[in-house]
Amino acid sequence: MTNLNLDPRIVSVSLEVNGKIKTYSSPLSIKATGTKFANALQNEATITIYNLDKTTQDYLLTETTPFNLNRQVKTLTLKAGRQSYGTAVIYTGNIVSSSVTQPPDTGIILKCLTGNFLKGNVIASNINSQASLETVGGQVAQQLGLSYVYQAQEKTVNSYNFTGSAPKQVQLINSLGGVNAFVDNNTLYIKDGLIPITGTTRLLDASSGMVGIPEFTEQGLKVTFLLDNKTSIGGGLDIKSSVYPSINGKYVIYKLGFNITTRDTPFYYVAECARISGK
Repeated sequence: MTNLNLDPRIVSVSLEVNGKIKTYSSPLSIKATGTKFANALQNEATITIYNLDKTTQDYLLTETTPFNLNRQVKTLTLKAGRQSYGTAVIYTGNIVSSSVTQPPDTGIILKCLTGNFLKGNVIASNINSQASLETVGGQVAQQLGLSYVYQAQEKTVNSYNFTGSAPKQVQLINSLGGVNAFVDNNTLYIKDGLIPITGTTRLLDASSGMVGIPEFTEQGLKVTFLLDNKTSIGGGLDIKSSVYPSINGKYVIYKLGFNITTRDTPFYYVAECARISGK
């Protein structure tokens, strides 16, 4: 990894406080861990920010307590990167709970889930005639208030009917088979199962950020690598290893964890990915 230019990190957290968007970054100490999924599971994150001003800390602890009946959405956005290439959105989700760290440092711990406040929206949706999956997905994205990316082979859906919690429609689309439907950073994606999202494939080897030796899994590999601004859930990895050539090939990421800090060592992605047949 001697060829890597490890210039200074940039980490920021944006959230709404008393009706205004506030952004916190270095020199505050920030730690963030989480996992994103290329399916209907909610992406999750735990973000700890140290030494916030007391007004903001009190507001968050009050508004995100389970005893608060205010159902206003509390959204958090995490960005990270390096000075050489700028930041990318790593995670967007709803704050579902908060707590404080133990002394001596004063920190607030924010637990987040993607689309959590949409779970209370119960809808009835139906298309009586045949419709394309792309059309159905577009309707679901509109109901969820999301942007929409469709990158799958055309599929016809007969008499689409759904009643229930709005986000459950993503699970219904996945049950049609052959596609991955998932939400990431305010966008609904529908793509073919073993084809990465266009333009997201990262060449990964020891000189470009791979950390340690990848592990074989039932579906492919689990690999750790330095954070970048290109990798995404549902994206691709083109892995090269001179030490372990049997892993060489192209993969699609179905589970993407992140471990980010402003001051400590971790600044990694951990991807679980499936081998693309014949690649």
